[in-house]
Amino acid sequence: MRITEIMKRNDPVFSLEFFPPKTQEEMTQLYVTLGELKSLHPGYISVTYGAGGGTRDKTIEIVTKAKHEIGLESMAHLTCVANSKQQIKNILDELVRSGIENVAALRGDPPKGTDRFIPNPDEFQHASELTAFIRKSYPLCIAVAGYPEGHIESPDKETDWGHLAEKVRVGANFIITQLFFDNRHFFSFEKRMREKGVFVPIIPGIMPITNYQQIVRFTKVCGASIPEQLARDLEAIQHDPDAVQAYGLEYAVRQCRELMDHGVPGLHFYTLNRSRATYEIIRRLKG
Repeated sequence: MRITEIMKRNDPVFSLEFFPPKTQEEMTQLYVTLGELKSLHPGYISVTYGAGGGTRDKTIEIVTKAKHEIGLESMAHLTCVANSKQQIKNILDELVRSGIENVAALRGDPPKGTDRFIPNPDEFQHASELTAFIRKSYPLCIAVAGYPEGHIESPDKETDWGHLAEKVRVGANFIITQLFFDNRHFFSFEKRMREKGVFVPIIPGIMPITNYQQIVRFTKVCGASIPEQLARDLEAIQHDPDAVQAYGLEYAVRQCRELMDHGVPGLHFYTLNRSRATYEIIRRLKG
């Protein structure tokens, strides 16, 4: 089922993001985890796609098995980076043959060892180009990425948000945001996108805090900020893993409840393939 149809039937829609594991043992455990998470009735799961196509086959395998064997609607991520236009077409053909109806059209991170993406002539340069190609050629529901605090490579937020508006104009059906910890960033971002004439659903991206150093590292990479009070609280307990996880859980629940009160159509959880925190957050949100 197309995710836009799921959003019409459920309010809000909870979704979970995973990445393809490296080993077969981890793959087996992921399928066990997905089976357990099914009891939460998530609207859908999404599976990331490694730079250079390194996880292409695993991504397709997971979304196909999750949908047809486990019973979870699924969305495959697809990136421009290190994929020729023909390779992109081949992947999309395979997804459609596998019965997948949803795809996230992303530019992707620069290849390892580089600080920016320099496309070849036969590659899509921007996610907007990939989005337009999918919309023209395939009957898929398309998600794109949005950045409430602006993309780290963009000169300013207005420039970045203008690019996002273009992605919607050429065919995106909904937006999933990068992680953030201050809801004011999301509210300002959403308001500005509406002013730009973007009226597709905007889904907040939530990352449960389970490790202090990890969250510091992730925010630096993606350009998100940590509110001063949150940073002070985490610094004080950073050497107590149980305390960090308990604090992170409570913080995420409060953040999500405020977003739900605001009327967001869904919440997208970056699980990092660790389901316990996300499971507990959703359980609490559902009462």
